[in-house]
Amino acid sequence: MSSWIIMIVSVAAAVVAVEVVRRVLRSRLIGEKWVLAGPLVRRCTWPGFATAAVATAHTIYEPNMATVSVGQGIDRGLSLAMIGCATWLVIQAAYAVTDVVLDRLITVEGEGNRRARRIRTQITLVRRVASAVIIVVALGAMLFTFPQVRALGAGLLASAGIAGVVVGIAAQSTLGNMLAGLQLAFSDALRLDDVVVVKGEWGRIEELSLTYVVLRLWDERRLVLPVSYFTANPFENWTRHSSRVIGHVMFRVDWSVPVDELRAELYRALREHPLWDQKDWTLQITDTLPNGLLELRALMSAADSASAWDLKCDMREHMVAFVRDKYPEALPRFRVETPPPSATVPGTLTGLMGAGLMSRGLGGDSGEKDGVRERGDDRPEPV
Repeated sequence: MSSWIIMIVSVAAAVVAVEVVRRVLRSRLIGEKWVLAGPLVRRCTWPGFATAAVATAHTIYEPNMATVSVGQGIDRGLSLAMIGCATWLVIQAAYAVTDVVLDRLITVEGEGNRRARRIRTQITLVRRVASAVIIVVALGAMLFTFPQVRALGAGLLASAGIAGVVVGIAAQSTLGNMLAGLQLAFSDALRLDDVVVVKGEWGRIEELSLTYVVLRLWDERRLVLPVSYFTANPFENWTRHSSRVIGHVMFRVDWSVPVDELRAELYRALREHPLWDQKDWTLQITDTLPNGLLELRALMSAADSASAWDLKCDMREHMVAFVRDKYPEALPRFRVETPPPSATVPGTLTGLMGAGLMSRGLGGDSGEKDGVRERGDDRPEPV
C-alpha cells in the first residue's frame, strides 16, 4: 500500500513541477524577453502534464505491486502511455518552435511578402512531414513493446522489400499527392495566400497540405483539390512573383466623346483614390465598332487583386457618371439611316402616289387611274 502512496505522491510532485515551470514561463521576467515562452506554454502545457505524470508512474511502478499478470499489463500500459505522451509533447514542442517563425512571417508586408509566404508554406509542410514521421516511429516503438512483435522483427525486415512494393502499389495515389505537395512547396510554384484561378474559379490558397489544397473563393466557398491536380494541370497564379495586379475597365461610347478629357478625368480620379498604387495607368481607344461606337480601355494598377477589383469597380462607376453628366451626347446610341424618297424603288407607295397625283393634275376622272383608286379624302391608295 505504501508503494502506491509513494507513486501517487511522486506523480503529484511531477505535475506540480510542470505547473511551476509553466508559471515561470508566463512571468513577466521571462515571458516578455523570451519569444519562445508563449508558444511553449500555449502548446505544451497539457502534453507536459501528461508526460510528467505517466513517466513518473512508469519509473516508480514495480510489477510486484500487483499480481504477475495484472502487474505486467499495467507496466505495458504505462509504457505505451509514456511513448504516446512523449510523442505528443515532442510534436507540440516542434509546433511551438515553428509558431515563432510563422507569427513573424504573417506580419510581413510589401516586397518581402512573397518570400515570407514561400517560407510559411515550406515550414508548414515540413512540420507536417516531421509529425507524420514521429508518429510512425512512435507506433513502431509501441508495437515493439510486445514480445510477439519483437520476435517477428527479423522476418519483417527480411520481407521489407516485398512489403514496400505492395504498399507502394496500394498507396500510389496518396504517395503521389505527398510528393506533389513537397514539389509545389519547394519549387515555389504555389504558396499560402497565393491568388490563383483554377477551373474558372478565382480565390486564394487557404491551406496547402501533403495531400490536398483548399482554395478560398471570392464568395467564401471552399474548393478542395488534390495536390497532384496542380502538378498535372495548368492554373493561373496571379502572385507568382509579386502581388501587384493591373486591372482594366472597358467603355463603349459614341465617336463624339472627347477622349483627352476622359483621360484627364481618369488620372485625376486615380490620384485621389487610396487603392491606386501610383504606378501604372492609361486610357486608350482599343477598337472602332461597326455600330458607330468607340471601345475605350482604362488600365490601372493596385497592390493586390482584391484592391484591383475594388479600384476597377470604383473607376467604372466614376467614369460612367462623368460621361453621363458632362457629355450625354456621347452616350451609346443606335443609328438607323433611311434612304431618301428619290431612291425609292418604282412601284412602291411613293411612286404610286406620284403617278396618281400626276394623273389628277392632267384632268383625269375620279375613278381608278393607273392602278390607283382615289378615296374621298383625296389620298390615293393602291388597289
